Amino acid sequence: MQVTPTLNEGLKRAFTVVVPSADLQARRDARLAEVARTIKLPGFRPGKVPASLVKQRHGAAVNAELMEEVINDTVGKLVQEQDVRPAMQPKVDLVSAPDSEGDLEFKIEMEVLPEIAVPDLSGLKLTRLTSKVDEEVVNKALADLARRSRKFDAIEEDRAAVKGDVVCVDFVGKLDGTPFDGGTAEDVNVEIGGEGFIPGFAEQMEGMRAGEERVINVTFPEDYQAEELAGKAVTFDIKAKSLKKPVDPEINDDLAKEIGLDSIEQIRSLITEQAEGEYKQLSRLRIKRELLDALSEKTDFEAPQSMVDAEFGQIWARVEQDREAGRMDEEDAGKDEETLRADYRRIAERRVKLGLLLAEIGRKHEIQVSREELLGAMQQEAQRYPGQEKMVFEFFSKNPQAVEGLRGPILENKVVDYLIELADVTEKEVTPEELAEIPPAEL
Repeated sequence: MQVTPTLNEGLKRAFTVVVPSADLQARRDARLAEVARTIKLPGFRPGKVPASLVKQRHGAAVNAELMEEVINDTVGKLVQEQDVRPAMQPKVDLVSAPDSEGDLEFKIEMEVLPEIAVPDLSGLKLTRLTSKVDEEVVNKALADLARRSRKFDAIEEDRAAVKGDVVCVDFVGKLDGTPFDGGTAEDVNVEIGGEGFIPGFAEQMEGMRAGEERVINVTFPEDYQAEELAGKAVTFDIKAKSLKKPVDPEINDDLAKEIGLDSIEQIRSLITEQAEGEYKQLSRLRIKRELLDALSEKTDFEAPQSMVDAEFGQIWARVEQDREAGRMDEEDAGKDEETLRADYRRIAERRVKLGLLLAEIGRKHEIQVSREELLGAMQQEAQRYPGQEKMVFEFFSKNPQAVEGLRGPILENKVVDYLIELADVTEKEVTPEELAEIPPAEL
C-alpha cells in the first residue's frame, strides 16, 4: 500500500492511497474461500461449491465489503501513524474502485484537532450570585395555586357579563366561512378580562347574556402552533349558556387536602424547595457563563473550520426557525443577513473553542464520564418517550455516536464544576430578578 501526503496546511491534511491489485486479490480470494466453506446450494455438498460459482454469486458483495474494510483500516492506521486526532469524520473519495482487477485508489481529507495548551488557571476569580426565597414569592405561588383550584358559582340574576365573570359558552371557529379542525367546543369557561387562547377572544364576550349568540372576529398570532391558522383572520360563532362567578378557595389546610397534601405549611415548604432549586440552577448558569467568558480569553488556538461549520449550521437552522415563526428578538431582527451570519459564526467559533479547551482540561486532569452517568443520561432521555423506553435504549446500543452526544454535555459539566472548585469564588446576594438576567456571552 502506498500513501502519499498531498496537503499539510494548518489543520488540514490530505493523502492519496493506492492499494495494489495483488494485495486486494489475495484478500478477495481468502474471503471467497470463507464464503465457499459455508455456502449452501442445491446439488452441491457443503464446501464443494465451485469457486467460479461462488465468485459469480458473491463476488460483487465480497468486493464491496473488502473495499470498505480496506478503506476503514487505512484511515485508522493513518490517524495512528500520523499521531493526529481528526476533528470530524475523515472524508474519503474513491479515485478508482476495481471490480476484480486493477489497483484501488482513494483520497483521504481531514481536519485535525489543534495542539491545545491548557492555560494557567491559578488566580481565577468568580462570583456566585445567590438569592433567597422571600414570603412574597411563596404567597404569589399560593395565590396562583388557589386560583387554579377555584370553583364557579352560578349567577342567577339576568345581567350582562362584566370583567371578572366567567361565561360558559359553545363555539364554532370558521376560516373563510368553513369550520376548521380544533375550532369547535362545548361548555367552555371563558373569563372576561382573563387570558384567552387567542388575543381578543375573551374581550369580545363582555356584555353577553345567557342565551345570547354573537359572532366575533379574531386573528391568530403569527407564531401560533397550528401553521395553517398562524396569522389568519377567523370568526367564532359564540353561544353564551350561563354566567358564573369564580370563587377562589381560602388558603388553608383544606386547600392542601384538596390537592392531596396534609397542610398549607407542607405546600409552603414544597414551594420554597422548588424555588430554591430554580435559584440554584440560575446561580450555576451565571457562574458558568462567567467562567466560560474568562476561558474564552485564553483560547488562543485555531478552531477546525469543519467543526465551526457544523456548529454554525445547527445555530443558523434555529435562527431561521425563529425568524419564520416571528420569534426573533429586536436586536437580531434589525440586522442585515450578512451581519447576522457573521455574529452567529463568531458564536459558533467560540463554542467550538471552549468545547475543545474544556475537553482538553478534562483529558489532562483525567476527568471521565462513568458508565453509571451515561446510563442515567440514557434513562432521562428514555423518560421523554413513555412506553418506548426499550426502543430508546436499543437506539443507543446501535448508535455509539448518539451515546457520545450524551457524554459530551456530562463531561463539560464535570470539567466546569472542577474549575469552579479551583477558583476563588465570592458569593453575592441579589434579587431573584437580577439572578434571572443572564447576560449575553462575551464575544
